[in-house]
Amino acid sequence: MSEGTRFVPVDARELSELRREYAAGGLDESDLEPDPVSMFRRWMHDAVIAGLHEPNAFVLSTVGADGRPSSRIVLLKGLDDRGFVFFTNYASRKGEELAANAHCALLFPWHQLERQVRVEGTANRLSDEENDAYFSSRPRSSQVGAWASPQSEVVPARAELDARYEQVMTRFGEGDVPRPGHWGGICVAPELVEFWQGRLGRMHDRLRYSRVSTDSTAPTWMTERLAP
Repeated sequence: MSEGTRFVPVDARELSELRREYAAGGLDESDLEPDPVSMFRRWMHDAVIAGLHEPNAFVLSTVGADGRPSSRIVLLKGLDDRGFVFFTNYASRKGEELAANAHCALLFPWHQLERQVRVEGTANRLSDEENDAYFSSRPRSSQVGAWASPQSEVVPARAELDARYEQVMTRFGEGDVPRPGHWGGICVAPELVEFWQGRLGRMHDRLRYSRVSTDSTAPTWMTERLAP
């Protein structure tokens, strides 16, 4: 906050009066694709065409060994029949929590379109070959950052992070930056996927896909409508 700027708190009444009606459209069973990945691709395309800022950003929620949930925003970097892919430091809090408990939840909040997509599924690490291929496509600065940042660990000051970054830059010089072994991708295989479309009077449309087979190569799905 700049000098001279007066902080004006928002009181509870102001928060309770923040509301808008959703009237952008609806979602009918006949609108659905045969599977949730195909449906998600269609809605992601709509979000990109609409010019949303980082439409691939989503909230990832995991659960620790103590039963406490934690959430953070990450970026979707891949999508195929297996599920939703993002990349991270495996030694980070989310990486360690997913290693201990693979169950997690994803939330894509597309406010401008009055839509959201909720995903519940299980996390699996990608192969070394897939990780190497994606890492080599990243900007060099991001490759260096993957080595320099001990993600989720406590650090005494920003200066230490900057020093670590410079050390990595010096270490690799002008050569290629290899992928660190602690860094890679995670694919979340969906089990439940809900598509939410805002409607007037808070009578929102909620249509959910539920996996009904365990065949990972050709899963089958049932769809249900949920009350808002």
